Amino acid sequence: MAVTMADITHLRKMTGAGMMDCKNALNEAEGDFEKAMEIIRKKGQAVAAKRSDRDASEGCVLAKAAGNFAAIIALKCETDFVAKNSDFVALTTEILDLAIANKSTDIEAVKALPMGKSTVADAIVGRIGITGEKMELDGYGFVEGLTTSVYIHPGNKLATIVSFNQAGVDAQVAHEVAMQIAAMNPISIDAESIPADILAREKEIAADKAREEGKPENMIEKIAMGRINKFYKEVCLLQQEYVKDTKLTVAQFLDSSSKGLTATAFKRYTLNAD
Repeated sequence: MAVTMADITHLRKMTGAGMMDCKNALNEAEGDFEKAMEIIRKKGQAVAAKRSDRDASEGCVLAKAAGNFAAIIALKCETDFVAKNSDFVALTTEILDLAIANKSTDIEAVKALPMGKSTVADAIVGRIGITGEKMELDGYGFVEGLTTSVYIHPGNKLATIVSFNQAGVDAQVAHEVAMQIAAMNPISIDAESIPADILAREKEIAADKAREEGKPENMIEKIAMGRINKFYKEVCLLQQEYVKDTKLTVAQFLDSSSKGLTATAFKRYTLNAD
């Protein structure tokens, strides 16, 4: 049977494949849409297998907030050319929207979400067949709070999400904190939430440095703790200097905006070298 433009357009909407890929698949399947979709999927699987050892270091990083839930996701690929393609960005956006709508809590749950007549994972495999590049979903994270906010750096290589303990937080204040996270790359909300292994390593480094400088052994612990306090100010979001007014910490900036306001969780993802 003859394949019509309407058939091709319909299959493109269902799969996201290119016009010629859809035409060829429909011709091979003799107009059977289910068979054509399977042809496109298998093409993607074949390409994925061939590209499995390649490095997917480029991609698109997006974030979105919807009320008390915000999520961040990265769809990675091999080249910046594909990463900037509008269809690739649209696919990343669609996956993120699905994750938000379903309030997904981990990346495996996102991959399993239904997308059209298949899943997110299948849709990515299908896109591999179109671009000929390795692609992988990576870096999914979420936060929940009475207010949430996001920041996406121009170029879609870096994004952040953050939650707060109060409802109705001024949008600009929330956005400023999301940008602070992007710029200053904290590793925790406060000193209490720094991972124990990181804190132990930093204490050991501080003590070793003091010994190398010839400090008296009975002063090592005090000197090390002084350096750890400086470390807290560098890596703890609430203790960092607020980038737009270094006379304030982020905690003080938030409290000055609304008494008792604080950030409760954040996530940051970047494809750039920090």
